[in-house]
Amino acid sequence: MVEQKGADVPDPVEALVRPGPSALWLRRLAGPLLSVGMLCLALWALHQLASQVSYREVARYVHGLENHRIVLAVLLTAASYGVMTLYDWFGLASIGRKLPRAQVTLISFISYAFSNALGMALLISGSIRYRFYIQAGLSTVEVAKVVLYCTASFWLGLFALTGVTLMLVPMPPYVPMAELRLPVAIVLTLIPLLWLTGSKLLRRPLHVWRWRLSMPSTATAARQIVTGAVDWGLAAWVLYLLMPNEVDTGFGHFMAIFVLAQIAGLVSHVPGGLGVFEAVMLAGFGATGNQGLEAPILGALAAYRLIYYFLPLCAATVVVLLREARGVAGKVPLAPWFTGLLPPFFAGLTLVSGAVLLFSGATSALPGRMEILRHVLPLPVLEFSHFLASMVGMLLLILARGLQRRLDAAYVLTLVLLLLGAVLSLLKGIDYEEATLLSLLALGLAPAHRLFYRRASLFSATFSVGWIIAILAVLGCAGWLVSFSYKHVEYSNNLWWEFSFYHGGAPRALRALVGATAVGMLFALANLIRPVRPDLRLPDEDDLAKALPLIKHYSSAQAHLALMGDKTLLFDSEGKAFIMYDVEGRSWVAMGDPVGEDDDARRELVWTFRELCERAGGWPLFYQVRPEDLDLYLEAGMNLLKIGEEARVRLDTFNLDGKSKKVLRNTVNKLTRDGLRMEIVPAEAVPALLPRLKQISDAWMRDKGVREKGFSLGSFDPYYLARTPMAVVWQGDQMVAFANLFLTDSKEEASLDLMRHLPDGPAGIMDFLFIELMQWSKQQGYRWFNLGMAPFSGLQSRRSAPLWSRMGALLFGRGERFYNFRGLHKYKDKFDPEWEPRYLAVPGGIALPLVLANVASLISGGLSGMVRR
Repeated sequence: MVEQKGADVPDPVEALVRPGPSALWLRRLAGPLLSVGMLCLALWALHQLASQVSYREVARYVHGLENHRIVLAVLLTAASYGVMTLYDWFGLASIGRKLPRAQVTLISFISYAFSNALGMALLISGSIRYRFYIQAGLSTVEVAKVVLYCTASFWLGLFALTGVTLMLVPMPPYVPMAELRLPVAIVLTLIPLLWLTGSKLLRRPLHVWRWRLSMPSTATAARQIVTGAVDWGLAAWVLYLLMPNEVDTGFGHFMAIFVLAQIAGLVSHVPGGLGVFEAVMLAGFGATGNQGLEAPILGALAAYRLIYYFLPLCAATVVVLLREARGVAGKVPLAPWFTGLLPPFFAGLTLVSGAVLLFSGATSALPGRMEILRHVLPLPVLEFSHFLASMVGMLLLILARGLQRRLDAAYVLTLVLLLLGAVLSLLKGIDYEEATLLSLLALGLAPAHRLFYRRASLFSATFSVGWIIAILAVLGCAGWLVSFSYKHVEYSNNLWWEFSFYHGGAPRALRALVGATAVGMLFALANLIRPVRPDLRLPDEDDLAKALPLIKHYSSAQAHLALMGDKTLLFDSEGKAFIMYDVEGRSWVAMGDPVGEDDDARRELVWTFRELCERAGGWPLFYQVRPEDLDLYLEAGMNLLKIGEEARVRLDTFNLDGKSKKVLRNTVNKLTRDGLRMEIVPAEAVPALLPRLKQISDAWMRDKGVREKGFSLGSFDPYYLARTPMAVVWQGDQMVAFANLFLTDSKEEASLDLMRHLPDGPAGIMDFLFIELMQWSKQQGYRWFNLGMAPFSGLQSRRSAPLWSRMGALLFGRGERFYNFRGLHKYKDKFDPEWEPRYLAVPGGIALPLVLANVASLISGGLSGMVRR
């Protein structure tokens, strides 16, 4: 297997090295623009190769296929998808993990049904696996290994099958690059052979630049190649059964052209290889416009798309909808990994439904059905239905993004438009197939309202470059279908105003295409004129007064850091929760989890914050998030990195008894005899003490040679300190130490932030302060006393651990030069706390070193503070 020597993130290459903003933007655009360029080139080539073919000839071939060939093709498709599930089974076995059979099979089938139909296999199937396997308990690195195993098996099988086929089967001279058959065959065959040889000879990992290559066992490597080859062989057999008899020169010849067409489609990065695969197949069989083979071949390819891609997608839809219906009825509990699947699942189906409506509007209806409509339906109703159906299709493409973002408005509108689209499909051409698809999706979507809980505006959903390219690609394919379906119709200006049952197909398609385009442009315009950069002003007294009740009732005392006033506060629309954050470079760093008791408001804020960052071109981060809130970030598609552990003392069992507390007990007793005592000063009495407290603070900072920090740590700010109670340690009538307190009204947790003492004060004074505060908090009825986080604590350094974990463990053990990580953990550990992990929630594909530098800069009060105490 291959491991990247970088952080524990899904995109390991980007996690280590990230170019500048201009290069990054170009890199983001390069892939999608290349895909669009290849799609346009493929459609142009397809148009040239099929210039003499009409849409009706293609449809006639599809309708004329024998039933036994269709049934056998369906059975082979089922077998092919059954083999695909072995990728996941063997991948999990290769890393020594075992999951329930039904769960793995369902994840594998759904991921391949979607990725095959929508294209972008690594992105779609990889993201599906990542979300569900993480929920099933796998680490990010383990998921990456499974995805890598499946991808390697996929390509090794394809290379092996292609190489052997080209080596054994001669190619006709009209096949593109036929003269390179043997060199290509040798190269492709060598790749799996080298993989097998390497698995036999290379027992130790190879280090290549940032990558560590660990070869699998020989049995595993052979299993990868065989599984992939069988999968591709079954896929080829499906199309072979559907091809016209006139081009049947043997399965070997067909296989050679098929695998070359598949490689061309995969390399093009066009979703599903759409257009590229068809163009290479036409050229490979010598269909150049004068043999009369174009229509039968295109018909076979259309039937192949329906059987091998669309039918499994429908089957996956039925499986998910049935399971969801049983879950709603209370018969089957829906696991978290399954409920996490549903929003992106419905989003994908909505995208497909929108494309179906657009493609249907670009082609002519069946004559027999139009004859029925002519007797029962007025022509204006037909024309309006056809025009409106394509507009509904475009709206569904847009709303699919809203479903992915779990927007309540997107859910309601999608449900309405699916039902409307089903009615319009019947009115415009009795397309009961489309109506059934749309109705089934609406039926499955109806009981899933609880999954779309966000009340945000539709215009708040950000559209990535890839998503925009996908919508444009669907629209472009619809335009090509209009051109292909009505190439026999001569264009004129009068064509736009022709209305007829029998001869109005071309005008209807043109009008529908323009209507759909207009909808997309209007939505794009509305998004362009919305404000992009939010107001990053610091909170005023009104904002802090609004936040204070939420802070006091929140379970974590850390929320009091909002009172520093150095972080922007983002409230939800109803003021039930807020996020405190600051911006450093491209990193928008939220301190802790959303603050508030309303779970729905807190969940919505995570999405709102992410979209706010994306609109401004930033990276959303959540620093020091707690285990009980991890689902908030997983639902928003973020990844989690452990950054340390927080020490919390359970107060109901805390005491100074026993041998382990002897040193602490002696320190408290000695200092008490020396006249030290602690006083809790209420917030309203703190301002009067600030001048004397300032003297202690200044002396402490001069002695330590440190500077004020920020963000996750308090500083000596009179306005901040006057908002919280203060623990003051006296020796006689002299103040010797102080700490401001974080106290929750729920009595869930007490903590302290700014701690300072006189350099010449009694030894052990901070131990005295901690013990006295814990005993006081226990008497006041608090459950926990929070000692704060120990960075990089609890990270493992074993060889199998992620590099991020090993790097953190190294810093914990050897980073004493600038930060006393190990000493801090050891000091807190003597109070016998319970250590609880803390995480950093980050989006995928970010420059992790730069992000960590941004966070460190915020905490340290600037870049210079990162290398100074």
